[in-house]
Amino acid sequence: MSRDRAQDHISDADLSAMTTELDQLHHDHTLPAMQSAVSEWAESIRQAASGAAGRVTNRRTFLLGAAGVGAGGVLLAACGSSHKSSSPTSPAPSSSTSAGGLTGDLAVAAMAASLENLGVFAYNAGLQAAGAGKLGSVPPAVATFAQTAMAQHKDHAAAWNSVLTAAGKPEVTATDPALTPTVQQKFAQVKDVTGLAELALLIENVAAQTYQNGVAVLSSSQAVAVAATIQPVEMQHAAILYYALGRYPGIQGDSSGSYASGTPLAFNPTTLARPPSDYTGS
Repeated sequence: MSRDRAQDHISDADLSAMTTELDQLHHDHTLPAMQSAVSEWAESIRQAASGAAGRVTNRRTFLLGAAGVGAGGVLLAACGSSHKSSSPTSPAPSSSTSAGGLTGDLAVAAMAASLENLGVFAYNAGLQAAGAGKLGSVPPAVATFAQTAMAQHKDHAAAWNSVLTAAGKPEVTATDPALTPTVQQKFAQVKDVTGLAELALLIENVAAQTYQNGVAVLSSSQAVAVAATIQPVEMQHAAILYYALGRYPGIQGDSSGSYASGTPLAFNPTTLARPPSDYTGS
């Protein structure tokens, strides 16, 4: 028996209405809140860096001043002793380089950016496959939802990357290294819209749980605010996909798979959450 088609469980009009509401909520509420939190976080990083640079400058100024006084004393001593000469030397200032890896909140930001990039990849690959006629009949409303979700994942990735660049770190353009092979393998098996929706649901559930877990892992209030404004959007994506698949619109099931079926859970679990170690910055 063939499985039901995703588009058979929801009308084009209903899916279009959900997508429109999703997009409006994103632009009117979650996107401005996320951008505000990102701006505050980036500014705090720049201020911390500026303060550290100021402390280094003051320390160097003090040390150079002390060295000057010492050199003056040596010069006077040399002038007073005609039978002995000296040529004072000053040590080269020491320098230190930061470790190449990312730690703390920046490690979470890099991992989150790579996960958002994976969402962009999956939706874009699905749209290209649909355009090439590889997924059978694809209603316009389905394509519009995919384009909308992909655009929101791009916004989220850009937010995390703006924090990284504010800290002097490179942008993350790669996809989650730990999850990418699984997504590629599953995408190779996608033959229709239902298969694509199930794959997208897995990614959205992983993302939602990662942000749920991130709220407890992140240390700065601005970083927590960024994760907290993105997490509901990922859950909105998942809810629409559940509707399209004819399933209860929420995380459900046990600790396996994509939580695609079973008893609804009262709270979003975190067993699929990606750890910061998924992306090391290398």
